[in-house]
Amino acid sequence: MKNTKECCKTNNNKKTGFFSGILWGILPHSFCIAFIVFSVIGATAGALFFQKVLIIPYFFQFLIGFSFLLATISALIYLKRMDNLSITGAKNSWKYLAVLYGVTIMVNLLMFYVVFPITANIVVAKEDNFSDANISYIALAVDIPCSGHASLINSEVMKISGVKDVKFRMPNLFDITFDKSKVSVDNILSADIFKTFKATLK
Repeated sequence: MKNTKECCKTNNNKKTGFFSGILWGILPHSFCIAFIVFSVIGATAGALFFQKVLIIPYFFQFLIGFSFLLATISALIYLKRMDNLSITGAKNSWKYLAVLYGVTIMVNLLMFYVVFPITANIVVAKEDNFSDANISYIALAVDIPCSGHASLINSEVMKISGVKDVKFRMPNLFDITFDKSKVSVDNILSADIFKTFKATLK
């Protein structure tokens, strides 16, 4: 009976660590997610607000650090509640801590390498007033802090008159299709967004 209770307790602790890890893993990406959602549904005011937040220098790095700080606080509260707030207690609760931090890291990696690269290319290409004879292509390497900012770059570049399409490639490459009779490479590189996130030709 004792072993059964301990097993159930361990499983519950793992579940707690799992869901906490998801929460703290998603948290640093919340502004990127909100920007993407508002952009897709056409809520200009909302997208503009989150755009202003995303271009704050080192904001993303701060959020990543903050998410792991919250995970650590969550772990300390858990250890305190279990009367294990000590190095020995942490060793005894290693399964919970491993799940908590492991899931936090995995969620971050999933957002970086799967979710954001896919959602960045949701923007639909412009179809009107482009002549195939004048279509040209360039690839830009942009100094973005993470793939979550790719949607921001795509959205801003698509606003440039003469740009037909923008596609993001990991880790920081943007393939731009444009009408060279309407916009030049220099015009694209001089876009306001590239004053914050430097862009260079590849």
